[in-house]
Amino acid sequence: MQAPEIPPVIPRAIPPMIPADWPNRAASRQIACAPHLWHVQQMGEGSTILLIHGAGGASHSWRGLVPLLLGHYHLVIVDLPGQGFTRLGARHRCGLDAMAEDLARLIAQEGWQPLAYIGHSAGAAIALRLTEIAPAPAVIGLNAALGQFEGVAGWLFPVMAKFLAAAPFVAQIFSRLAGNPAKVASLLASTGSTIDATGQALYLRLLRMPNHVDATLAMMAQWSLDGLLARLPQQTTSCLLITAANDQAVPPAKSAQAAARMPHARWQDVAGYGHLLHEEAPHSVAPLILDFLATIAPAPMSGPMKECP
Repeated sequence: MQAPEIPPVIPRAIPPMIPADWPNRAASRQIACAPHLWHVQQMGEGSTILLIHGAGGASHSWRGLVPLLLGHYHLVIVDLPGQGFTRLGARHRCGLDAMAEDLARLIAQEGWQPLAYIGHSAGAAIALRLTEIAPAPAVIGLNAALGQFEGVAGWLFPVMAKFLAAAPFVAQIFSRLAGNPAKVASLLASTGSTIDATGQALYLRLLRMPNHVDATLAMMAQWSLDGLLARLPQQTTSCLLITAANDQAVPPAKSAQAAARMPHARWQDVAGYGHLLHEEAPHSVAPLILDFLATIAPAPMSGPMKECP
């Protein structure tokens, strides 16, 4: 019997809304997976690593790490719902549990078999929640937001978040007020990090996008870590929590405390940098990631998603 003909792979076009100078634009694609239209970048070969940015960020934040990891792994970089260039399909699905569930659905649809989830800040919390639903052998958290933000950057998750997210036109107003170079430079500096002019310009572009700001506000309003933190002692995933000693947004002690509560986690601090460690010092972060992942065995073919706790 003649084998059935395999249809050719039709490459997805680069989404037209991606700016021509956006980092790794050639790897950008749109993937429809209910309820969102995801912006995803894929590049490289080998075991899959899924990278998840923090609140208010986007795929650009991984631009320094990408070339250092590319020769070793297949990288999948996603913009969170409504942030960056992912089109938000349901505004009520911007909280920790909902975003993890929607990411798990995307992973299953695309047939990815992640070796690890790497998350920055709030993205690290999403990575830990995600591995409860779509297990992966490893999680790496960079300045993981596993507690309340403190210092000047405490504006990210204030008590007023629910009011701000619900108030009409807040996103447009915030974009106009914060969307200037001086404000962006001040905000980034308040994290304890020194970001170059290119990085500042990319964040400025995001802050000038009302939909991005609105989705970030919705994430703030719906954010709750209580369940995840209570379950940390039950985490079975191998975990590396990397912190920067000068992080002014999330104290490194938060990761140290979380690692102490997880049976297969360790904490490593890096001197001299701030909350955006992976952007200002990718050459310091990449060896820690690669050394850790070298000890992790690839996952077997996964079955259906687990029931959400």
